[in-house]
Amino acid sequence: MLSQNFFSILIALKFIPTALSQSYTQNAHFKGRDFFGAFNWETFDDPTHGRVNFVDQGTALNTNLSYADNDVFIMRADYHQIVPSYARGRDSIRITSHDAWGDSLLILDLAHMPEGCATWPAYWTISKNGPWPQGGEMDIIEGVNLNSNNLASLHTTTNCTMPQTRDQSGQVISTNCDAAVNYNQGCGVASTTPNSYGSGFNNNGGGWIATWRSPNAISHWFWPRNAPNVPDEIRQGDCGVVTPGDNWGTPDATFVWSQCDYNSHFDPHQIIFDLTLCGDWAGNAFPTAGCGPGNCQDFVDNTPDAFQNAFWEINSLTIYTPQS
Repeated sequence: MLSQNFFSILIALKFIPTALSQSYTQNAHFKGRDFFGAFNWETFDDPTHGRVNFVDQGTALNTNLSYADNDVFIMRADYHQIVPSYARGRDSIRITSHDAWGDSLLILDLAHMPEGCATWPAYWTISKNGPWPQGGEMDIIEGVNLNSNNLASLHTTTNCTMPQTRDQSGQVISTNCDAAVNYNQGCGVASTTPNSYGSGFNNNGGGWIATWRSPNAISHWFWPRNAPNVPDEIRQGDCGVVTPGDNWGTPDATFVWSQCDYNSHFDPHQIIFDLTLCGDWAGNAFPTAGCGPGNCQDFVDNTPDAFQNAFWEINSLTIYTPQS
């Protein structure tokens, strides 16, 4: 008799995304100063309890925490000031897109991501309707402290899990996407592609991250800057029509719907870039991350020079939607 695991594998492989030929038309393209008009600079308290003070756009511009030219957009944490103990935290940035997208293809050309002890950067999407976790969360780039491998994950309401075996090159970290399970770990896949996160990513000049969201699967690809197999439409970054295909190779991470109803767990999402410091993940991991001595909050408050490399440098972000 065939095992239940065998049938799960067959179901997962049924949804190999590169087997499809759906074409996508460019819906939005953000480059340089475009980000200032298309995103909102959030100022609320960090919901993950980080040692940060998210500032508005005017403050960010006046203090050079956000700046751009025609080709590059940069946002960062402050690396000049000692932070008093009574302050909310070190000045930093969290931006959220005005618009939201459902089924789509996101292509990010990223030159540099925040790195270093106490950092917790993320490029992610979340339901515009909410409230969280309704409508789902999709983490595309995420890591903490001195991590070297990117983590992609989903966070959902109940009854959403992933099969262990999927069409991906990454390593399964967890399979239950339910945000109420295991302290909101979600279902995660760690990239095994070299230079996918942190200083390795930055020292290599960054690369391209493509995210394909559809009723068949959510898949993530990462191509390092010097990779010989970067598809032409990815390297160009501003095409009218893109069709994901076999030339994209195996995704770093794939999330399929054999054990999760897509339509009831995911709706249109806004795009978020943020940089928090310490907090629920980076703070808890700080003591064993090779960042000591001392605790995470003291490190953030008293070592501003440590955050010189804590910045996002984005070449472009392009969103494509299904061609009718």
